[in-house]
Amino acid sequence: MTAHDPTASGVGVTGVAGPSSSLLSSVASRLTSPLASDPDWVRRLRRRISVTDTLIVASAVITGSWASRIVEPGRPAATQYVEWSLLVLIAVGWLGLLSLAHTRDSRTVGVGTAEYRRVVTASVGSFAAYATLLALVDHGDTLPVGVGVFAGGTTALLIGRWAWRTWLGGQRAAGRYLSTAIVVGPRREAEHVIAQIESRRSAGYRVIGAAIPRAKRRHLEVAGERISLVADLETVADAAARLGVDAVIVAGIPTGDRQYIRQLSWDLEGTVTELVLASALTDVAGPRIHISPVEGLPLMHVELPQFRGARHVLKRALDIVLAGGGVLALAPLIGVIALAVRLDSPGPVLFRQERVGLGGSRFPMLKFRSMVVDAEARLAALQQTSDGNGVLFKMRADPRVTRVGRILRRCSLDELPQLFNILAGHMSLVGPRPPLPSEVEGYQSHVQRRLFIKPGLTGMWQVGGRSDLDWDESVRLDLYYVENWSITGDLLLLWRTVKVVVRGTGAY
Repeated sequence: MTAHDPTASGVGVTGVAGPSSSLLSSVASRLTSPLASDPDWVRRLRRRISVTDTLIVASAVITGSWASRIVEPGRPAATQYVEWSLLVLIAVGWLGLLSLAHTRDSRTVGVGTAEYRRVVTASVGSFAAYATLLALVDHGDTLPVGVGVFAGGTTALLIGRWAWRTWLGGQRAAGRYLSTAIVVGPRREAEHVIAQIESRRSAGYRVIGAAIPRAKRRHLEVAGERISLVADLETVADAAARLGVDAVIVAGIPTGDRQYIRQLSWDLEGTVTELVLASALTDVAGPRIHISPVEGLPLMHVELPQFRGARHVLKRALDIVLAGGGVLALAPLIGVIALAVRLDSPGPVLFRQERVGLGGSRFPMLKFRSMVVDAEARLAALQQTSDGNGVLFKMRADPRVTRVGRILRRCSLDELPQLFNILAGHMSLVGPRPPLPSEVEGYQSHVQRRLFIKPGLTGMWQVGGRSDLDWDESVRLDLYYVENWSITGDLLLLWRTVKVVVRGTGAY
């Protein structure tokens, strides 16, 4: 969508006869800057992903066919022809299901876990169709070939999507490939939505203007950014057309009139501008929200979080498998670190600290000792120099940290012994940050929900900034995880943790 000239027609603000030159120049600068949206980026990205998917599926099929010939070189030509024909047919169906499952939908590409889930769902459906065809033509002996094709192909598809997501994230971090938007709503709700969008480029939007009721100024100040008021509530659609924005985001009910949103949707009909509703259900993830129309009345169902059941059994099984594998694979490294800690300074190799786990139970959390043995006794003298979040003590240059300890903390290697806490059932691989008893004593009632699930070796707090987070943001991330966790989300958090650890973000 091209950036339209905002001076071509007046854009009014409530109580203002016409737009000021400063307002127009502000909007124009945000539209014509290098950060403005690219009109064709969605179409180009979808085409590139489609080409990547096609190459991956074709490669998987060809590789499977070659592998079957190598394993069983003496098979009759007729059998090989049938197998090859089935694989080609399924490859076409596989690509078709990837399209039908909306795996390249602009609303899911590069955001959340829905894209990955849809890719897996389409692949599983394709494999089921393949297995059914094999049974119908009595070629069940070639099923292992199909298993290899779909297992390898699905893995490659997920890696391909991750690669494009990483590329898109880098582009958005630089201010490119963003959809322009106007935010409409009461001042407080609008400012909250704008702040969230501006702080998270991964959302894919760039706010270029706002419309709020009873505006007394021509702009909003949000997180150091000046957002111009480009319309009153009745002229939002006109402003969206003039400015050529990609979306109108409604935060709350701007006028208290239940018909306002319906009227706005009518006004936007026939344009390329999308209408987006920012849910008032804060910290509720999309998969928990379901819409069902009942006699013309759209009902929003919010799935309540479950804190026991099959998903938690699967989570525990994943913890045991991955933590056990991690201990075996990292045993030599763990031994080297233990020796280095022992030789670097006097004291035990492991540091044990009481933490609070599931349901308020307490357990000794293990770490490699990274401080001198009298670190706790020296804490009081350092409290005034804390770089922490006001609740937890943190120092970027803590004099109590040993030479080896500084390296371990920078690389998060001091936390490796927590793998044994996971195997013992005290912790999980992914979960809220394990709190100190002193923290829990000061919890407000809603913060107690952090204890509804096992604390984690990593979590949203780890990938969200770690020690750089303030207390409120740390709590918000933990509560969001407790309410919305999933196995797929856990796997993504584990992967993101690797990148955070490599960069050393927030580690000190």
